[in-house]
Amino acid sequence: MTGTQGKASDCHDGWVRVALDVPLFGDYDYACAFPAPVGVRVIVPFGRRRMIGVVVAHPSQPGVPAHQIRSVERVLDDMPPLSQDWLRLARFAASYYHRPLGEVILPALPVSLRRLGAYEGKRSGGGPVARMDKRPGPAPENVTPVAAPILNEEQEHAVATICGAQGHQTTLLHGVTGSGKTEVYANLIEHALEQDKQILLLVPEINLTPQLEHALRARLAHRIPASSFVVLHSGLSDGKRLRAWVKAQRSEAQVLLGTRLAIFAPLPQLGLIIIDEEHDTSYKQQDGLRYSARDLAVWRGRDLDVPVVLGSATPSLESWHHAQTGRYQYLALAQRATSATLPHIQLVDTRRLKLEQGFSPQLLSAIAETLDAGHQVLVFLNRRGYAPVLHCGSCGWLTQCVRCTAYTVLHRGPRRHHYLQCHHCGDRTRVPPACPECGDMDLKPMGRGTQRIEEFLQAYFPQARIARIDADSTRLKGSAQRLFAQVHAGEIDILTGTQMVAKGHDFVNLGLVGVINADAMLFAQDFRGPERLFAQLMQVSGRAGRHTQTGQVMIQTEYPDQPVYQALCRHDYSGFAQHALAEREAAGLPPYAWQALLVAEARELATAVNFLERAAALEQLNPHTCEAAVHVTLYDPVALRVVRVANIERAQLLVESSHRPALQAFLAIWASTLGELARQCRVRYTLEIDPLEI
Repeated sequence: MTGTQGKASDCHDGWVRVALDVPLFGDYDYACAFPAPVGVRVIVPFGRRRMIGVVVAHPSQPGVPAHQIRSVERVLDDMPPLSQDWLRLARFAASYYHRPLGEVILPALPVSLRRLGAYEGKRSGGGPVARMDKRPGPAPENVTPVAAPILNEEQEHAVATICGAQGHQTTLLHGVTGSGKTEVYANLIEHALEQDKQILLLVPEINLTPQLEHALRARLAHRIPASSFVVLHSGLSDGKRLRAWVKAQRSEAQVLLGTRLAIFAPLPQLGLIIIDEEHDTSYKQQDGLRYSARDLAVWRGRDLDVPVVLGSATPSLESWHHAQTGRYQYLALAQRATSATLPHIQLVDTRRLKLEQGFSPQLLSAIAETLDAGHQVLVFLNRRGYAPVLHCGSCGWLTQCVRCTAYTVLHRGPRRHHYLQCHHCGDRTRVPPACPECGDMDLKPMGRGTQRIEEFLQAYFPQARIARIDADSTRLKGSAQRLFAQVHAGEIDILTGTQMVAKGHDFVNLGLVGVINADAMLFAQDFRGPERLFAQLMQVSGRAGRHTQTGQVMIQTEYPDQPVYQALCRHDYSGFAQHALAEREAAGLPPYAWQALLVAEARELATAVNFLERAAALEQLNPHTCEAAVHVTLYDPVALRVVRVANIERAQLLVESSHRPALQAFLAIWASTLGELARQCRVRYTLEIDPLEI
């Protein structure tokens, strides 16, 4: 068995402070009679349980009377202690997002390093790291090395500027789609490798890793062995994730490509951080510790005094604002790297058109012409399923989830096994044979999802090879990669899909992008709706014509005069950003204000609202809280738009300030009172800092 062991009665020589994955603020002090350096994992008793924790300090005296202190059972020494700079990152995340330190540290580790069973029993074999070392890892994929292309002037300037900087500098690399940001990344990585540094490259989604991994492996094959290029994301098995983590900690991984969780990878020689598609909301964790990997990357770069590069064709307005005000360095790639030009974007005014299953005559004609020319077509609709709702034309009944205040979506399964599914709680039910209200058997789908679009296209273009990529068609492991490989291989003529196809993919032969039903996001309740719509449409438009001279985009809309669409047609991100930031400043919204969102969940909405009202009643709290709240606004509690999910009702309270330190000072005091109040009110709650959806 791995680790130093001792009986409780033996542990009187020193004290250790241990972080545990429990939702309680405070310190957990233990007695320890054997060496336990800061950063090492230990097994300790906690209540009636035994847990793995991490030593975070050596207090001179425990925080409770010595006779109440229990003892460390075992020190786990199968891997080196977590480094001081890694622990600083964890402490910052815990402080900024107002979560217990243990809820940051332990979930960031691979599962096997925090699972008690991995170190106990006859098969423990010295712990998971020792077992991993005994088994050779899978051989890296063989790639054919490719020569570095010649950089254009903009790319050369970007590489020289970033490499020439000393120490930390956050750079916003604003490159239009197809401008060659990946080649800029490759050159920056090469420069860091020459300095014997490790590189962390983040992408927003798992399905973006295979193509980028292959391209960079081939590009860097002359610089590093294939085994030194490591991938880390949540889609890996526990064993592969552990292997990637350990290789990073041992400095065996020179380039680490990963999704948001990779921001917590231990990289002792880290010398460069790159965040690709930095605007993407997938960088924000939506459960547990609700951190932003992009924001933590900027902090980590500053802490380690290393450069951070944020790349995007449609930067977040926060990053754009930082660049415009001088906080970030700004570099632009305004031209496509190849001879191809930006695609022509055409708005199709559908107000007076007769649509055929959602398609205008202009779009159908353009699809036919593109196919005849031997190019591929992408039809984009950000709504999966067959139809958003099933309805009865006689009485107006609509399919409603019995557990949520949301409609169920019609999905068509194989062999006519159709079903209704709630996209909030996941509940599935059979399609009723008749209307439960009036008995009418003529139930009809209302609206369109990707399944229905795919069905129509198959009937309208029977000779075309058609594929659909969305969350339904890619549920099986590896299915998304296989579908994208078919597209890249030219085995698909028409691709229809959701936002999964909108970003990062380099489709060589894609000539036309058609966008259906984009208007829904124009009138979203969230003030970020227009920003997300512009980014989404700019990103999906950028898939067209990257390697051809015939790139075309057709966007169907009933509101062609909207500023979002007009700026899009001009490929004018800066104009859109200037207009949007002026609106945000006038309304006192981010990035001109900072926000936190307290969400309460309970069986009854009144219970959730009562908790929020009591939380907002500052006069009932201590004077320090009231003093800290001088520059902070607490809005009235309101129900969420989808108030009930899985029979749990939800309400929210928005906290806002024009001064970030003031907000953080208030939250530091306020957050410590919420746990006890939640227990009194019998609610569950989450406190989210810098929320992306309100």
